[in-house]
Order: sequence, then structure tokens, then C-alpha cells
Amino acid sequence: MEITARSLADLLNGEIDGNPDAIVNTIAKIEEGKQGALAFLANPQYTKFLYSTQASIVLVNKGFVPEKEVNTTLIKVENAYEAFAKILEFYQNSIPRKVGIHSQAYVDETAEIGKDVYIGPFAVVDKNAKIGEGTIIYSHVYIGENAEIGKNSTLHSGVKIYNHCIVGNYCHLHSGVVVGSDGFGFAQTTGQNRKKVPQIGNVIIENNVEIGANTTIDRATMGSTIIREGVKLDNLIQIAHNVEIGENTVIASQSGVSGSTKIGKNCMIGGQVGIIGHISIADDVKIAAQSGIGKSIAKTGEIIQGSPAFDIRDYQKSYVLYKNLPKLNERILFLENELKRLNEKNI
Repeated sequence: MEITARSLADLLNGEIDGNPDAIVNTIAKIEEGKQGALAFLANPQYTKFLYSTQASIVLVNKGFVPEKEVNTTLIKVENAYEAFAKILEFYQNSIPRKVGIHSQAYVDETAEIGKDVYIGPFAVVDKNAKIGEGTIIYSHVYIGENAEIGKNSTLHSGVKIYNHCIVGNYCHLHSGVVVGSDGFGFAQTTGQNRKKVPQIGNVIIENNVEIGANTTIDRATMGSTIIREGVKLDNLIQIAHNVEIGENTVIASQSGVSGSTKIGKNCMIGGQVGIIGHISIADDVKIAAQSGIGKSIAKTGEIIQGSPAFDIRDYQKSYVLYKNLPKLNERILFLENELKRLNEKNI
């Protein structure tokens, strides 16, 4: 990729401050910028690097005003981070994509394969599976019987899609993702014995969903586990049977959602959050990392923290007291000793 500042500004609807003919052919972090590189500045914490970077072009927010002279060409845009993401997408799309079925892949004769699909070596596409046009399936992926993958989706090496599960269009599943493994369902019988409850449902993943490496999504006991459009799941997340996650919700790494819980749309859930089963969480809720959710959250837009979690402002006030407990304990012991001394003196 080689592009001028003028062309970048046109692409991003930005304003040039510097040389409009500056050329970039690679991308770099601002602190590691070199000649011919494009970088961006969105976090004020990195402003100091702007004055020393060797990057030829740097994207900045429109309201940014340098405190001293810079030696690079600036392109001012509405949102530097979003603009940089657009450039990364443009760069990625410029890389030639793979097409065709590798000779060492297995595709059942009953499977339906769309146009311009790539299926890598040792991938398996089982009976009656459907693969939409433009989808990329890397090596060692398994697509089960009657499973469906939409168009222009990408399944990285080692992804497993169990029977009857559905993945939508423009989805991105990273290595080790498992979709449709059995839900954790066991019925207690006599004594301490537990009998496995058959899991006969499936998983439905709607369009534009991204799922990080080694995340697992269990099939429903009956019906469907549903991941709605635009959801983004980080690495190492467990989604249990019959869970429903609303549109555009994001969940960070190592979180777990227990069975039959319903999460609203546009929620933000931090890392290592644990959510019990059979509850509901309203839209636009934010949950801080390492929180434990033991009951439903009915208030739209609530921000909570802690285990058990409660309003984040109350949590922060409580935590100040918690940190001061050793000092408070010392004061109590001191006062008790003083009281004892005074009592002894008055006897």
C-alpha cells in the first residue's frame, strides 16, 4: 500500500496540516514511527511522542493543537482512532484473499459451497452444511452436519461449529472457538448420581459478530443460544446454554455467563466478570472487571462494580472505607485501651 496525505485526507474527510504530497507505505505506532509510516494520536498520554516520531503522517483529532513544532504531516479528522481503524481495514482488504478448496480438505458431496469460498487443508465440511459466498475457512476447521455459515465470514484454524448451528454474514471467529458444544445440564437422580440431560438445541450467531480465540458457546438444551448482531466477544469467554446476548454488546476476556441469562443490547462487560443463570440484564449496562452478578439488573444504563456488584459510585465510596480498615482498627484499639485506662484510674 502506498498513498499520499492528500489521498488519505480525501478518504477520511480530513484536513491536512503539513505536506499534502507526503507518502506512506506502512503503518506503525506513534512511538515507533519511521519514515514512510502512518501513525495516529488519540490518547493524550501519547502526545509526547508526536514531537519525536519519525512517522511521515499522523492522524489526530480535529480539536488537537500542538504545543510546539512537529516534523510530521498531520491529518485532522473527527475521530483519529476510528479513522485509523478504517485505514487498517482498507489495508487488510488490499491483501489478496484466498479462493478455492484445498486438495487435503474434506467437503461432503451434500454440502453447499458458495462462490469464491476458501477451504484450507484438513478442514472438514460435513453433510448438508452450507457455506456462503466469500467465506474463508482455514485449516483444521470443522463444520458439522446441517450447520450454516453465512457470506464473507472468516473462521480461523481450529474453529469447531457443531451440528445444526448457524453463523451469520461478516462474522469473524478466531482460533479455537467452539460453537455448539453441549450445555452443562445434569439431572440429579438417586443418591449423588447425575444423569446427563440431552442438549438438542443449537446456537445462532447473527451478522457482524466477532468471537475471540478459545471462546466457547454452548448449544441450547432446547431452542437456541443466541448471539445478536454486532456482538464482540473477547478471548476465553464461556457462554452457557440458552443465553441470549443483545445487539452490539461487548464482553472482555475470561468472563462467564451462566445458562438462560438474557443480556441486553449495547452493554459493556469487563474482564473476569461472572454472571449467574436465569437472570436478565437491561440495555446499556456497564459492569466493571471482576464483578460478580448474582441478580437481575433492571435499570437501563446502570454502572456497577464489585462482588456482589452494586452501583459503582457506592462501591468506590465503600472501597475507600475498606482500604482504611487497618487504620480504623488501630483507632478503635487505641480508644478501647484509653477507655480501659480511664476506668481503671477511676476505680
